[in-house]
Amino acid sequence: MPRTMQIKEFLSRDDVLVDLRASDKDALLRDLAARAAALAGIDAETVATEIDKREQLGSTGMGGGIAIPHARLAGVAKPVGVLAKLRRAIDFAAIDGKPVDLVFLLLLPAASQGEQLTALAAVARRLRDPMTAESLRRAADPAEVYRLIAG
Repeated sequence: MPRTMQIKEFLSRDDVLVDLRASDKDALLRDLAARAAALAGIDAETVATEIDKREQLGSTGMGGGIAIPHARLAGVAKPVGVLAKLRRAIDFAAIDGKPVDLVFLLLLPAASQGEQLTALAAVARRLRDPMTAESLRRAADPAEVYRLIAG
């Protein structure tokens, strides 16, 4: 059984964006994909395409104003995350139909099934906690958001 991953293993304080403006889901995902691609050292267009393919299978908007877009990619050595707290919630075609304002984009190694699942589970567990989500929404700066999410 794979070990439990800690969010701080794949998210740095510098990769927490607060009060991000996004016109729509596609623009937001492209921006976050470009940032994550730079962190992973891979092509931004490839990342954006893979994230889009995953979204076409079904929205990664998990309800409660939260989305965890993710993709498995060759060339990604270890999980890479970018967390965005949006200035204004946007339509994300989430399962509950509500707009999304907390988005954690995750790039995962193509080969490692266990690492993928533990990284994704760690993020989902933190964001699904109503107190954590509310604290994130109230947080004023990236350092505070990082402290709350990285626990």
